[in-house]
Amino acid sequence: MTTPQNDINKLIDQMANELRENFAGTSLNDVVMVGIHTGGVWVAEQLHALLNIQQPLAQLDISFYRDDFSRIGMNPQVKPSKLPASVDDAHIILVDDILHTGRTIRAALNEIFDYGRPASVTLAVLGNRSGRELPIQADVVGKEFQLGQHEHVKLTGPDPLQLEIVEAP
Repeated sequence: MTTPQNDINKLIDQMANELRENFAGTSLNDVVMVGIHTGGVWVAEQLHALLNIQQPLAQLDISFYRDDFSRIGMNPQVKPSKLPASVDDAHIILVDDILHTGRTIRAALNEIFDYGRPASVTLAVLGNRSGRELPIQADVVGKEFQLGQHEHVKLTGPDPLQLEIVEAP
């Protein structure tokens, strides 16, 4: 099952509206949006444009911060992270494509805190599914997925973005 591009656009529009509400008392000029490679960056690019955030879009590659190398192996296509020199006192919107176990978000938070101490971190994900291994939850969710034990959600893109439910190998 594949989610069409206009449905994804609607989900991202909905997420942008929810983020606007969450930051109603804060100037979006004070917000740093951070996308997690790769799918999170694709979603963050669209949210960044919709919200007209002035700070450049930051990007994280959390490969070196993962705690599960023995299970998933090292990612051979490591990309550099691009964060402001300091995130001290910044309001951060952390964006990922799919929230599953919580390990990617834990790794992203560890990397962000290596750059400083933000005022707040808001987690926005395009999709949320069961299978959490860590007590992490998103503040803004585009779509909830109820999947079988051997199903996974895969985001392909960036142009067009597509969500697909696939059987695990």
